[in-house]
Amino acid sequence: MAQNSSRPAGRHFLQIPGPTPVPDRVLRAIDRPVIDHRGPEFAKMAKTALEGIKTIFKTANPVIIYTATGTGAWEGALVNTLSPGDRVLMVETGQFATLWKKMAEKFGLKAEFIQTDWRTGTDPALIEAHLRKDTNKEIKAVCVVHNETSTGCSSPIPAIRKAIDAAGHPALFMVDTISSLASTDYRHDEWGVDVAVGGAQKGLMMPPGMSFNAVSPKALEAYKTSKLPKSFFDWEDMINMNKVGFFPYTPATLMLSGLVEGIAMLHEEGLDNVFARHDRLAEAVRRAVTHWGLEILCRDPKYYSSTVTAILLPEGHNADAFRTLALEHFNISYGASFGPYAGKYFRIGHLGDTNDATIIGALAATEMALSLAGVPHKKGGVQVAMDYLITAHSAPVRVAAE
Repeated sequence: MAQNSSRPAGRHFLQIPGPTPVPDRVLRAIDRPVIDHRGPEFAKMAKTALEGIKTIFKTANPVIIYTATGTGAWEGALVNTLSPGDRVLMVETGQFATLWKKMAEKFGLKAEFIQTDWRTGTDPALIEAHLRKDTNKEIKAVCVVHNETSTGCSSPIPAIRKAIDAAGHPALFMVDTISSLASTDYRHDEWGVDVAVGGAQKGLMMPPGMSFNAVSPKALEAYKTSKLPKSFFDWEDMINMNKVGFFPYTPATLMLSGLVEGIAMLHEEGLDNVFARHDRLAEAVRRAVTHWGLEILCRDPKYYSSTVTAILLPEGHNADAFRTLALEHFNISYGASFGPYAGKYFRIGHLGDTNDATIIGALAATEMALSLAGVPHKKGGVQVAMDYLITAHSAPVRVAAE
């Protein structure tokens, strides 16, 4: 057998920014006999999941659970609140904001795109300025990606809410939390978000195939007049059936069992501690990258993501070829690059059920791959990350406050 086709020994370092590795406890929760999705045992489990997911979004209002990836929840957010021809304001923070915009256009919505160079988060001032020009209040929704997975740039959701209010605009506020939920602080009710889109395969430590809409009373009012077609993603059908612990169609029964376990694990650690852990690991990665002399795609530290870091390679070095080399030699997978920067960067995910040792291992593999690929860099980035983590652990431990 050829060397490159032999089984790689040891664990695979899955350092893409989602799907993230599924912890054993969640795998065991999913690995159970299928139960009747119209029976009392299921209803009890479903109610636990439906109430539990509210604590992650930090909302007292309904959270709809879909048997779908995050793309389905994007669709749910749009079709349940808007009508053909409605204007929506979006921001081009990267690949996923662009895809959400394309979806809106497919539904006959008029998407107004604030363009960026993909190296920044959403500037609240630009949102406010755009809304102030809409004197007739025709824009029906502002749609923002909290954490742009494709670029490693986050957006300040509370400040954007303030910008919408400062403009005196009644538009709905929709937020994609797919790669921030359960990893980065998010407060649906407190921050005044009307519809949040979430996915289970990242911070919630689940396999792909489950997504969410957290909705506000204002969003539920908008539902009553929305005219976009909806069936599978219809909120009313879901909410009515959820009240008694069931769904209007066959849900992902075993995934719900895993979701209950994942939520329990998050609360056992404490959400504040979860967020602090992600902040710490992200900073360790960035310090290693900076020491190597490589450039972080997100150019402004105030927009740095706590869940993923995108790393530009120098001219003459192809990021896709680098990813292939690293996978073949060190059994590590990185996130791909997109759009105008395709082939120019790779992404290290540092979210979900991960810890300091795992991230140091991933950084060590990365530094070895940089050397093997002949990418110019300053050695010792792993040591810099280790020194930072040692210092971080020397500080007082944060206590959960939920």
